[in-house]
Amino acid sequence: MPYPRWLAKINKRVINPRQIRKGTYPVVTHVGRTSGLSYRTPLDAFPTETGYVLVARYGPESDWVQNILAAGTATLRINDEEHELNTPRLVSRDQALSVLGAEEPPVDFTKAEDFVLMDEPRPSYSQWRSAPRSR
Repeated sequence: MPYPRWLAKINKRVINPRQIRKGTYPVVTHVGRTSGLSYRTPLDAFPTETGYVLVARYGPESDWVQNILAAGTATLRINDEEHELNTPRLVSRDQALSVLGAEEPPVDFTKAEDFVLMDEPRPSYSQWRSAPRSR
């Protein structure tokens, strides 16, 4: 069951800014679907073979989820490394677990029902061909 919406409002104004400053959580940067402004949201993210699974703790109605689905892209910052992500899609816990390949779900999965699966773009053939080669 997702966390209650009232808690999301408190987190958005009080907890999230502190977590972003501390830098202990992955942070997704997304563009507001109506404002066009850039927003940052700390969350839990887990790597997959093609990108990341983002935990939608407050359900698919969360602003960050709706913004990413509308824009089709986002940037995920983990340990000072940025990952450009695209092709967002809402997935269930079972689908998220299947792409993680984990035998047991991470603790963060136990309280969430909704997840956003996103891919890192792969280089096109022309980009791959023009990349410098190491010898």
